[in-house]
Amino acid sequence: RHELVARPRLAGLLQRASDAPVTLVSAPPGFGKTTLLASWLDTGRPRPDDRPVAWVSLDERDRQATSFWSYLLLALDRAVPGSGAAALTLLQSEQAPLETVLAGVVNELSVHPGEVTVVLDDYHLADGVDVAAGMRFLIDHLPPQLRLVISTRADPALPLSRLRVRGELVEIRAADLRFTSDEVASYLDGFDLTTTDISALETRTEGWVAALQLAALSLRDRDDRAGFIAGFAGDDRFVVDYLADEVLSRQPDDVRRFLLDTSVLDRLTGSLCDAVAPLPRGRSGRAMLEALDRDNLFVVPLDAHRSWYRYHHLFGDVLRAHLLEERPDDLPELHRRAAEWYVEAGQVEDAVRHALAGKDVERAADLVELSFRRLGRERREDLLRRWAHELPDDIVRRRPVLALALIGGLMASNDFAGVDLRLDHVEQLMAEPLADLVVADRDELPRVPASLEMYRAALALIGGDPDDAITRAQRAIDVAVEGDDIITGAAAALSGLASWTIGDLTSAHASYATSISALARAGHIADVLGCSIAMADMELRLGRLRDAERTFARALELAEANTPAGATVMRGTADMLVGLSRMAWYRNDLAAA
Repeated sequence: RHELVARPRLAGLLQRASDAPVTLVSAPPGFGKTTLLASWLDTGRPRPDDRPVAWVSLDERDRQATSFWSYLLLALDRAVPGSGAAALTLLQSEQAPLETVLAGVVNELSVHPGEVTVVLDDYHLADGVDVAAGMRFLIDHLPPQLRLVISTRADPALPLSRLRVRGELVEIRAADLRFTSDEVASYLDGFDLTTTDISALETRTEGWVAALQLAALSLRDRDDRAGFIAGFAGDDRFVVDYLADEVLSRQPDDVRRFLLDTSVLDRLTGSLCDAVAPLPRGRSGRAMLEALDRDNLFVVPLDAHRSWYRYHHLFGDVLRAHLLEERPDDLPELHRRAAEWYVEAGQVEDAVRHALAGKDVERAADLVELSFRRLGRERREDLLRRWAHELPDDIVRRRPVLALALIGGLMASNDFAGVDLRLDHVEQLMAEPLADLVVADRDELPRVPASLEMYRAALALIGGDPDDAITRAQRAIDVAVEGDDIITGAAAALSGLASWTIGDLTSAHASYATSISALARAGHIADVLGCSIAMADMELRLGRLRDAERTFARALELAEANTPAGATVMRGTADMLVGLSRMAWYRNDLAAA
């Protein structure tokens, strides 16, 4: 922030945090947790490269373990190049348990010459069973070089008591973060308040920073400041509501409307604001955001260029409450505008979220149906799984293509409950007249029969019936439309896995060869790499070492040729290098290995 209150009394706590393995900053919203940590890490250290910082700002979507650890490992690798890249690739390959991934990170950091600080901000938004399991493992195996700082609104489900007993935990809580009288006076310097007024504000707000910030805005251009302070009372939540109302009521109509309209957005940027809350001619959303930032009207910059912002969480909550109370009928249209902006920007996840928030479930269904193939290539089946549980049944019931897309997301996420019933329903739909169906992507409709057989094959394999899996996989290939390499590749891989299960390596190898060729034509290179591991393993078991080496080499060339511009490596590339190392070791070429 532009203006910070010096808080030397916290220096001792922060110094202890510099030396402690784990620091917990736990306090309700609006107590300045993030600001304190950011200012400490910015000014309280010798040089950034002496003690690098990996900072991760979390949100609700990071409750999924893969998302949480992907962001943490990426941030760690940016802070200490090379420390997280291998673990990140292993995590994304989904071929190793999380403990193995984290053990690799611990090993990398254990040889790092200096200290590294990892900050997990807003940890309460991601705290859950899946994330906590990995966090407990990391805390139990922290290398001496790593300092873990957790900022949260609620104590996390971690072994805090054990850390306390060991003297390995520094805790900074609301009582520490509350402003003292001197800090209140420093913060409100320039308002010409009396000692009595300052004492009253400190007492009424109990040193709560967010309430003081709102009070400061309310005091601007107010003649009767003492009267305002004297009438200022209430508990925390009502204080915020009251002061936010004071701030809103003092804004020009166009600014107030802009604030309410854009409160439906999690993040703010100029063009998005122009789409959702257009201003009179000659004024832009970017200029408005910059003005709000200058006036400290609770917008928080999200990047160094001040292109993206968000509202202070508490202020945003109050804005949305006012919008809902005053103009509930405007909400669907505001969300619709946001959804269309995100569609144009190619960000389908946010587009669907706003369509659902605006109760435009038909539009949300169209967006999911039109994007599921791309999401599959990007391995974002987690989104499809989430939408399978969010989209109403009565919407999915008339849409066979959408229903199959969601089934694919569920199965790829190992969420098999009720999938057989969903497949039964799609089969019933396909027996009905085409005019009675709702289809957003007509090109996908002819692919439904083969997809049904492919998913039935997968269920048969999971259910322990490899013979039925082989039969259904072959049927999927037979009924697939010409040129449908995705279905052919996936069904052939299922058939190969089923044949391998019953010990028929020759048939399994032939099926995997078919799968690799089809998936390569479809551009699903990461899947090709996964199949190549299985195929090379079978070749080794058949005694065909040269073939196994060629399989790994061809897959590596394919990965390198198809790695997107700007990316480091494609998922699975490391596995091919491990395979080639294994082949060199068999030849006793230890230098190559």
